[in-house]
Amino acid sequence: MALIKKIRQKTGLAIGVIAVGLIFFLVGGDILSPNSTLLGGSSNKVGEIAGESVSYEEYIQKIEEIKFSFQQNTGRTPSENEMFTIREQAWQALIVDKVFASQYEALGLTISDEELVDMVQGKNIIAELRQQLTNPMTGEFDRTQLVTFLQSLESASPEQRAFWTQQEKLFANSRLRIKYDNLLSTSEYATSAEGKLEYKMTNSVADVDHLFIPFYAIADTAVSVSDNELRTYINNNKEKFKVSNAVDLEYVSFNILPSGEDSAAVIKEIRELTEELRSSSADSVFVLRNSEAAGPFATILPGEELPNSLTTNVDNIMVGETYGPFLTNRSTYVSYKITDKFDGTPRMRASHILFGAQGLSDDAKAEVRANAENVLKEIQGGLNFAAAAAQYGQDGTAQRGGDLGWFAKEDFVEEFANVSFAARTTGLINRLVETEYGYHIIEVTELPKSQTYKIATLELELIASDATRNDIFRKADFYAANSGNQNEFAENAEKEGYRIIQANNIGAFDRNLNNLQGAREVIRWAFNDASEGKVSPVFELDNSYIVATLKRKYEEGTASLDQVRAQVLVQVRNDKKAEMIKESLQGKSSLEEMQAVYPNEASLDNTSDLRLSASVLPGVGFAPKAIGAAFGLKNPGDISGPVHEDVGIIVLKLNSITPASEVADYSGYQSQVTMNASQRTAYMIMMALEDLADVKDYRYKFF
Repeated sequence: MALIKKIRQKTGLAIGVIAVGLIFFLVGGDILSPNSTLLGGSSNKVGEIAGESVSYEEYIQKIEEIKFSFQQNTGRTPSENEMFTIREQAWQALIVDKVFASQYEALGLTISDEELVDMVQGKNIIAELRQQLTNPMTGEFDRTQLVTFLQSLESASPEQRAFWTQQEKLFANSRLRIKYDNLLSTSEYATSAEGKLEYKMTNSVADVDHLFIPFYAIADTAVSVSDNELRTYINNNKEKFKVSNAVDLEYVSFNILPSGEDSAAVIKEIRELTEELRSSSADSVFVLRNSEAAGPFATILPGEELPNSLTTNVDNIMVGETYGPFLTNRSTYVSYKITDKFDGTPRMRASHILFGAQGLSDDAKAEVRANAENVLKEIQGGLNFAAAAAQYGQDGTAQRGGDLGWFAKEDFVEEFANVSFAARTTGLINRLVETEYGYHIIEVTELPKSQTYKIATLELELIASDATRNDIFRKADFYAANSGNQNEFAENAEKEGYRIIQANNIGAFDRNLNNLQGAREVIRWAFNDASEGKVSPVFELDNSYIVATLKRKYEEGTASLDQVRAQVLVQVRNDKKAEMIKESLQGKSSLEEMQAVYPNEASLDNTSDLRLSASVLPGVGFAPKAIGAAFGLKNPGDISGPVHEDVGIIVLKLNSITPASEVADYSGYQSQVTMNASQRTAYMIMMALEDLADVKDYRYKFF
């Protein structure tokens, strides 16, 4: 929150976050798809966008731009997983650049220098800056942070100035996109007839009985489906079964696990080190040199928990004692030495509800105070504090029930800190506390504590030794060398007792094989080097060696029967079941007679307030065709024919219908239809332009 006296200037970080956010805005949708390490390829072409070839060099340049933004934001080099995200951002940014640039030019859309200045430091600061550069006390935009940052650019390094120039370009592109989307969305228009239809769909109500017969009423074994029928269904529904390049793989995984000898060696080592720690007079230096823990020498402040593996194994923790080694749930062995225990700066824990009054007039502040007092009375009367904080709180703590966590007295403004630390019991403070930020309702959740520990942590990870890894690799390599084709792959696996695992429908950009992460090199091999039946060399993953064979390769286009057999089989079988159910209902004149045909599976229910605008039938599920059929019935007592929905067969009986009454003005509904269409426009335009651009992505050959 809020209440911390000194605002830390984090403008640089905020600008970096904005950069990432704007990239997401510009590209739209989910930009996290698989990729891995940067490797060269045999071709210089990584793809095509709108008929224009994208070279490897152009793509790398865009990657470097986004990587530079990341480094400016975080102050570090991105990890491999983060590089995957950066590469995908770069590709999506290229699509946006090439797809929309011609649109902007054709429409004459530009961003002037004056407009850009106004966006970043004028009267109309863009939303991205306003949201990020906020005063943590008030949650309001803090112009001083922005001014401080912009002034610092005069003495900034060339890299920092280049970074800001890049951000300004992103701001400009973002504004161009907004202009473009607004131009199209505001062109949406609904006629008065559409408004009238929307009104009637919303306000027409029917009372119906509905019989639902699920497809499982007929056993799967009672329906025979041939492969020819499945292929015919695919050919008649090609749009449903479009696929990209894919492969089916089989693989054997040789897990890299520590041996008994490895475990014994680690136990022996940590026991020896524990004894050295016990007699050491320089605990911090010792664990910094010998421990594999992330923070081997730590101060545990009042309110913070001691390590779980220590408290679960030791009842009475004494200063100067060394405890362990203990086996943790992270496959590590750990020992602890309690270096010191003392009374540190007291810390307590509280929750609050802030009613902001900063900058308000006296009359407005009086109104805020009155509102706060009413809420305080509600809490005193039994209203849950966390629920009240979520409803009334006006700062970031509202999302966590007002919880401020553990804090020291000097961390907070004087009025708030004095009242909180003066409490002698936990619970609600029965008066408002006024600070410069407004009025606070405070609940003390933990009284001040001062007990502080300094702990040295000695931790060693239990992993496979080099000798164990080499032994496992030799087994994998021997298996790969003696499996020249798919048949030998299966025969040798059976002989050695290895389990063959299937990974089907793997895409060219996938990164994982089932639950095996980081398998990008195996997938690149399958798409670039392998032919059907070929066996791979040994690939090393984080915790296993993999030997794979390419079972089948599928080209982009309509899916083959093998790729979608399960999905198509369900659909065709259900279509046949639908006809069988319809036939069994012939000659039945009432819903009760129809239900009697399937007494254990069919359900008969009533919905008294079914609206024409609905798409879900209560007790059944998504059933728009059945709802349309209900409103197509003319007279009370009429029964519909069997309606085939994805969930089963539905038959409806109309009890009564109340048509929407005529009104003089449908403009409100007309506006609603227009607004709904406008909200969909930006996404639909993006999808349409990408489709027209016919994007071809060959990056899987490189990464």
